[in-house]
Amino acid sequence: MSAPDPIDDPAPDPPPAMDAALPAAVVATILSRLDVRSLLLASAVCRCLRSCASHALSFLPAFHLDEEVLTHDLLRPLLPRNPALRSLRLDAARLDDAAVDCLARPGLHELTLRNCNGISGRLLRELSATCPDLRVLSLNSLADRRGLAMAFSDLKALLDGCSSLETLSLALDFSKFDDPSFSHVWSSASQGLSSLEMGFIPLQMLLALLAVAIESRQRIGYVKAPVFFPSLQKLRLTVEFITDDLIGSISTALPLLTHLDLQDSPIMEPESATATDLTDAGLQQINPKGKLKHLSLIRSQEFIYTSFRHVNDLGILLMSEKCSNLESICLGGFSRVTDTGFRAIIHSCPGLHKLKVTNGSHLTDLVFHDIVATSLCLTHVSLRWCTLLTDVGIERLSFNKDLNVLDLKDCKSLGDEAVRALSCLPRLRKLVLDGTVITNQAMEYLGAGVCPLASLSLRGCYKLTNDCIPLLLAGSVKESLHALDLSRIPSLTDDAIMVIVRARTPLTELRLRENPEIGDASVKALASMQFEGVTCGSTLQLLDLYDCGGITLLAMKWFKKPLFPRLRWLGLKGSLNRIMVDALVLTRPFLRLACGGEELGTPYRDTSGEWCRHEDDDSEDLEPWQLDGEPVSDAETTNEE
Repeated sequence: MSAPDPIDDPAPDPPPAMDAALPAAVVATILSRLDVRSLLLASAVCRCLRSCASHALSFLPAFHLDEEVLTHDLLRPLLPRNPALRSLRLDAARLDDAAVDCLARPGLHELTLRNCNGISGRLLRELSATCPDLRVLSLNSLADRRGLAMAFSDLKALLDGCSSLETLSLALDFSKFDDPSFSHVWSSASQGLSSLEMGFIPLQMLLALLAVAIESRQRIGYVKAPVFFPSLQKLRLTVEFITDDLIGSISTALPLLTHLDLQDSPIMEPESATATDLTDAGLQQINPKGKLKHLSLIRSQEFIYTSFRHVNDLGILLMSEKCSNLESICLGGFSRVTDTGFRAIIHSCPGLHKLKVTNGSHLTDLVFHDIVATSLCLTHVSLRWCTLLTDVGIERLSFNKDLNVLDLKDCKSLGDEAVRALSCLPRLRKLVLDGTVITNQAMEYLGAGVCPLASLSLRGCYKLTNDCIPLLLAGSVKESLHALDLSRIPSLTDDAIMVIVRARTPLTELRLRENPEIGDASVKALASMQFEGVTCGSTLQLLDLYDCGGITLLAMKWFKKPLFPRLRWLGLKGSLNRIMVDALVLTRPFLRLACGGEELGTPYRDTSGEWCRHEDDDSEDLEPWQLDGEPVSDAETTNEE
C-alpha cells in the first residue's frame, strides 16, 4: 500500500487556548503567588492571563513596584479597588496631587513613597482621614517642588488621624512645620511609635520638642498627662549643629533608644565649644541606660570643610565605656581623634559588626595592629578618606574572614599589597577602591583570588590601564561580578570594554563616566553583548557614560528598542543633541536619563544589606501592555510568527 500523499495530510491542530488547558481557578491561584512585576509580565502574554492578572490585582495584599517610575495614568489601572491591600511601595517621581486618592487607600498598614517632589501636603491630610490603621509611613522629598503647599496643619492632621503608627519616616525639611504648637502636637502621636526619622529639623525646634518630652516624663505619677514617645527606640535626623545640649536632651527624653543616627551640616564654624558644638562632655551623656545597639554621629562637609574640633580621644574613651553593647558605629568628622580613641571602640565593643569612620585624618595602621587578639567579627567596614592608612593596616584587617563589605575610598596610601590580602577573603561581596594608587597587579590578585565579588568600584584609580580588565576577569570574579565602576581612569579605552563584552560578564551596572577615550564603539559592543544566548545588552540595567570624550550622536541609535531591553538608568553628556535625547525618552518612558552629571541609581536608599541582590528586570516587556492597551491573543501571536 502506497504511503499517503503528504499534501493530503490534515493540518496539525492548534494548541489549546490557555483557558481551555487550565481551569481559571488554577491560573488565578498561580498568579496570586507572584510579585507585582511578574504578575504584570504574565498579563502581557495573552488575553486569558491578562484577565486573571487583572482579577489578581484586586486582592493582592502587597503592591511593591518601587523600581519603576509610573505616571498616574499608568498606575491607576494597576490599583483597582482592593479591600485586601495592606502594603504599597512606589517611586512617586512622576506622580502629583491627582494621584493622592489612588495612594491613600482604606485598610493600608504600610505606605512607602520615594521622590514625592510633586505631591503636596494634601497627602498627609488624606492619609489621616482614610488610613487610621496605618503602621508604617515613609515619605521622601514630599512637596519639594516649588509652589507646592505643605503646612503645620498637615502634620497635625496626620498625627491626630493615624494613631497606630509604629514607623514614621518623613525625610523632608521640618522648618516648613514651624509653628508655636509644633512641640505640643506630638502629644497626639501614636503611643506605639518606635521609629522616627525627621529629615532636617532646625535645632531650636528640636530642643523645644525634647524639652516638652522631658517635662512630660517628669510629671508621671502626679499629673495625668500624655507621655511623649514612650516607645521610641530609633531616631534619625539632621540638624545645623550637633551640640552637648542636644545629646543631653535626647538621652533624657528618650531613654529607650537602641538606634541613634545624628548628622549635621554646618554652614559656618561653631562660635563656642559649649553652646554650638559637640565636646567630650557631650559624648559622656550618650547611652545612659546602656541600650544603644547602633550609633551614628556624622559631621557633613556639604557646605564647608569642618569637623568636631572639640572632641578628642578622652571623649571617645569615656563614651566607649558606656557603649559596650554596640553592634554598629559610624563616626564622621572626628579630626582630633587618634588611634587611641578608635582602638578603644574596637576593644570595648565585642559585638561590633559594622564600623564606619569618615575623614579619620589621624587613623593609622595601629588601629588594627592587634585585632586578631579581639573577638570581633566585622562584616561591614568603611574607612573613607583615612589617608594615613597603609597596606599593613589592611593586611591586619583582612584577618576578619567574615568581611562582606569594605569601602576604602580615597585612602590614598593603599596599594597592591592591600588588595593581595583582601583577595583571600571568602565572603567579600562589595569592594570600593576609589582614589587608591593600585596598579594592574592588584587586579591580577583579585582575579586569582577567592572573593565572590558582586560589586567593585575602581573610580579614579589612575594607574590602571586596559590590561587590568583581562587580569580581573581571569578567574571566578567573571561569574559573580554584577556592578563595576571604571570611571575617571584616563588610560581606559574601548578595547577594555570589548574584553568585558567577550567575557560575557553578567553586569547589571557599568559606570564609565569622565573617561576621555571611551566612545561609540563601546556602546555598540555593549548593545550586542551576549549572555546565556541572549543578545541586545541583555543584563545591563544602569549605564553611566557621562562626559565620555568619544560619545557622539551616532551612539544614540544603539539605545533604541529592542537594544538594552532592561536598561533603566542612562547617563549622557548634556551637550548631545537635545532633540534626539527627548526622542529617546519618548520611546522609552521607563528609562531615567541623566544629562547633568548627577550620580545614577538610588543614593537615598540604604542598601547595605541588599546591594548584592541580583534581580531579573524584565519590566521593559511591560510597556506594550501598559502603554498600548490590549495585548495580542494567542492565535494572533501564532499568525504573526
